[in-house]
Amino acid sequence: MPRRYRFTQETKLAAVKRMLAGENARTLSRELPVSRKTLYDWRAKYLSGGAKALRGPGRPRDLVGVDPPPALTAAGSLPPHAELVKARARIIELERKVGRQQLELDFFQQALRQVREKRRPSDGPGAKPSTPSSRR
Repeated sequence: MPRRYRFTQETKLAAVKRMLAGENARTLSRELPVSRKTLYDWRAKYLSGGAKALRGPGRPRDLVGVDPPPALTAAGSLPPHAELVKARARIIELERKVGRQQLELDFFQQALRQVREKRRPSDGPGAKPSTPSSRR
C-alpha cells in the first residue's frame, strides 16, 4: 500500500507558485511524492480561495470567509501568470478533445476496413451478386 504523505500549507503554496511560474506538473509530482491531480487540485484551491484555502494536515475547517488570492482581487482582472495558466488549461482541454476525436476516427476506420474485408465482391467473373436481381 502506498505511503500517504501530509503536506504543510507552506509546502503546498510553494508547489502551487512553482506551477504558476510555469514548472512542469509531472516533474513537480515526481519531486514531491504527490500525484499530478493533487497538484492541480491545490492550484485550483489557491486560485479560488488564496493561500488560506491550502490547508495543512489535520481536521478540515469550513472555508467560509476565505479570501481570494491577492493577485485576483485587483480590479477583477487576472494577473499575467493566471492568464497563462488559463490558456494552458484551454490548450490541454483542446488537445484532449482532438485526441478523443482521433481515437474515434481510428476506431471507425478500422471498423470500415473490417466490413470491407468481410463483404463478398460482386464484380468479376463468376462472382455472385450481393443482392438478388430485381428482374423476374
